[in-house]
Amino acid sequence: MSAVEDFAGSRKDEKWPELEKAEKLARGAALKWASGIFYRPDQLEGLGYYRKRETQRNNSIQSRLKSAVQSYLEGVNIGLGQLRYALDDVRGIRHSLGEVQEEWRGKGNNFQGLEQLREVVTEHVQLTAVVHNLPHVFSVPEIVSQTHGLIDSRQLLEAHAKLMELECWRDNILYQFHRGSGTLSSEDADTVLSYFSGVQELSDALARELWDVVGCGLTFVRKDPALFVSAVRIIEREERIDSTMLEGSSQHHFLPPGRPKGWRQRFFQVIQEAISAQFRATQMDIKGPGLASHLAALQNNIMDELCVVKHLMVQCCPPHYDIFYAFLAMYHQSISGHLQDIISWDLTKNEMFTVLNWTLCVYHSAEMMGHPDLCPDVDITSLGPLLAPEVIEQLQRKYVSKVKILDENIQVASLIGDSLQHKMISMAVHEFDSFFCRLRETLVEYGKEHLKIRSVPKFYVPYLLATINNCIALSSSISCLKQERSVSSPFEKPLPSLQATLDKTQKKACRLLMDELLLDMQPLFLQLPSRSWLMNSEFIDCVCQLMDHYYIYFSRARSPMFKFLLLESERVVIIEYVRALMQKRLLCRNTEERLQFSDRMSEDALELTQLFLKMGLDKTEQSVEVILALQELIRLKDPSLLSLEVSGFVAKYPDISDEHISVLLEIRGDVSKEIQNLIFEMMQQSPSSLPENYHAIFTNILVPARVLPFCLRTGKCA
Repeated sequence: MSAVEDFAGSRKDEKWPELEKAEKLARGAALKWASGIFYRPDQLEGLGYYRKRETQRNNSIQSRLKSAVQSYLEGVNIGLGQLRYALDDVRGIRHSLGEVQEEWRGKGNNFQGLEQLREVVTEHVQLTAVVHNLPHVFSVPEIVSQTHGLIDSRQLLEAHAKLMELECWRDNILYQFHRGSGTLSSEDADTVLSYFSGVQELSDALARELWDVVGCGLTFVRKDPALFVSAVRIIEREERIDSTMLEGSSQHHFLPPGRPKGWRQRFFQVIQEAISAQFRATQMDIKGPGLASHLAALQNNIMDELCVVKHLMVQCCPPHYDIFYAFLAMYHQSISGHLQDIISWDLTKNEMFTVLNWTLCVYHSAEMMGHPDLCPDVDITSLGPLLAPEVIEQLQRKYVSKVKILDENIQVASLIGDSLQHKMISMAVHEFDSFFCRLRETLVEYGKEHLKIRSVPKFYVPYLLATINNCIALSSSISCLKQERSVSSPFEKPLPSLQATLDKTQKKACRLLMDELLLDMQPLFLQLPSRSWLMNSEFIDCVCQLMDHYYIYFSRARSPMFKFLLLESERVVIIEYVRALMQKRLLCRNTEERLQFSDRMSEDALELTQLFLKMGLDKTEQSVEVILALQELIRLKDPSLLSLEVSGFVAKYPDISDEHISVLLEIRGDVSKEIQNLIFEMMQQSPSSLPENYHAIFTNILVPARVLPFCLRTGKCA
């Protein structure tokens, strides 16, 4: 009997529930199939054909099943045989391991004698290293003496070659000890280092000589750059040795003493110290008229030395040193520190003027950092301001407090007579008017040039803020002067005129500042309204980020202009928001879109309200309410109530026009002609005059012209 028949016979009497279920399903399927084939008597003629076909198919399936079961059983037999062989192998290996373990236990005590052999090998390695290095060891004192002579005669490259040779011998001996025992004992290290103590002294002596050369580098590169170049080459050699030793220490866990030396870093430190030494001046040395002379001398020295660095020293240093920029940064840092020291003294008004003029005008002028010989390679703005804006602001405030506008000159003139006093006042006021007229014209031109290339100048906004603050400071001084004088003094008439001139100049700078904010904001409002605006809050988040950025600038403005700038910027944001809505970039098609449109406007209004509250504007000072009022017009579900809603809106914002309302109705997309006509008739009956102190919103918002349909005039137009 075959294996398949045995398997079938062994399972013959067992009952499988799954088999019975499958058999029932098969019978049911067969009956369904037969009822579909033989539902008419004449179709019974094909019964023999179907019986024969199904018999052949069953025989084919049974033969395939028998073949599959047979191959499965053969594979099982082969696997069982392989498992038997593997079991025999495992038993043999276990027996062999047991024998090895027994033998190891019997001979374990013999390995303890190898420890003595290891000690002998270690000692042998050390003695071999000593024997190998004996010729070098005996010559160390002589080479040390020769190297000292080379250093004294400033033969730096030759001296450094000798030093590297001595350090190599010392480090090799230390490494042999380290490799022989796996670690370097303190006793061995002390023995070697005590013998090579002269090597460290040589290194220190060479370093002192190098730093003397580097500190006087500008002098050397002017006369004979060979010594300076030698110093740079030695420093680069030491940097390469440092890198090699650090890489090797990660593998062998051995780092020679004194490594890394870090001479390249010390190179720049020495230059910084040499530059800083030029600015060590006491208050007694440069006080009074000597301050201007001192700063002028510094200017000449710095320019001369920067030219030497650019044209000569750059040739002597590797490109990665970027030596010219390094000198520039060091000079900038040292000048900044020196000026801060000077400012900390009790300066007179003339000394304050000298410092302010030198810092704000001379330093950036063509006579210094803006010199044509330096300009292609110097970007002084990348180094930051010479003095922090708050330091400049404080110094200017001190200067203004010490300078009385006109007062001293007018007091002198009054000693001669009232006529001269009046002439002095008239002349001063006229000069002030002329100056501020020129200042306003210059600001306008300044703004036009900035519009052409907005990245120039880099500190456009801080300059405008400085102008505003200076006007405030001068205005405060004029107010103090007016309070000090009696009502009948010669200042009674000209001072208000001068105050008005200051206010006009101040407002011009504020207007330019708002124009700058508007330019930065306009690209954001191009996406309002849009489908993407409806879906997320990215637009209002960007607006808030931009306002946070400008708030940092506004906070530097003095009171009351800080509040004025906040109010103006808030109005700019709201008006631009409404202006963008009026462009009809998105029209609602159904109630759902109108609700989505109004919800987004409400969320934007809430974000803007919170933003300006955080900046310090109360809700009563804000114009955000207009956005909420507009969204109510769009949100209203019943168009028949629009006339009532528009009536309330017009009463609150009387500067809105028919065109604005028409655009809002178009945005809704569901207002009939009859309702529109009713709304427009109601608006014509409303008063057109604006109430007093009303801040217009819609007056400056232009509505895009409606595109009329094109027609060919073949007859009378209705």
